[in-house]
Amino acid sequence: MRSASRSRRTLETELSCRLDLDGSGKYEGTTGMGFFDHMMTLLAKHAKMDLSLTCKGDLEVDTHHTVEDLGILLGEALKEALGNKEGIRRYGTFYCPMDEVLTRTSLDLSGRGYLVFDVPLTREKVGDFETEMLKEFLYALAIQSGTTLHVTTLYGNNDHHILESVFKSLGRALGEAVSTDGTKDIPSTKGLL
Repeated sequence: MRSASRSRRTLETELSCRLDLDGSGKYEGTTGMGFFDHMMTLLAKHAKMDLSLTCKGDLEVDTHHTVEDLGILLGEALKEALGNKEGIRRYGTFYCPMDEVLTRTSLDLSGRGYLVFDVPLTREKVGDFETEMLKEFLYALAIQSGTTLHVTTLYGNNDHHILESVFKSLGRALGEAVSTDGTKDIPSTKGLL
């Protein structure tokens, strides 16, 4: 079973996560931020992964510590659940239209964490989510999971739609990359990822 449970405790946050790569797309728990819970629901649903979170963070300060630590934790869980990456497709790309928005996410489960981020956001917040935290979350996820991640919003102007299209396209691309082809092959000429 390709799953992992991780926890992280700092002076600012106390988090736990369970991730099942071969799930049905179910999200349980709360981040303490309604809008970010909505994004986690979209990510799990479109990746067809089961994700469960418990989260206590210093949201009275702001969302930074909680969102960044969730990215770290989810990245660690993804890396652990993938194991040696036998039989995975490795690459994933998805273009997500969301009304006037079009976002492209391309990723490689290469073992080398990297983020290319080109998502123009104009509002400080959408709901209770600070929009500048999108990049922090994606960076932490990419680095901790060892994923080369390129996220680009090609056009659009409604920040709510942009954020939704980012998480939907990330979910679809991730779901494609972690899917298996039925072999025990490591998809690399190096023989490991």
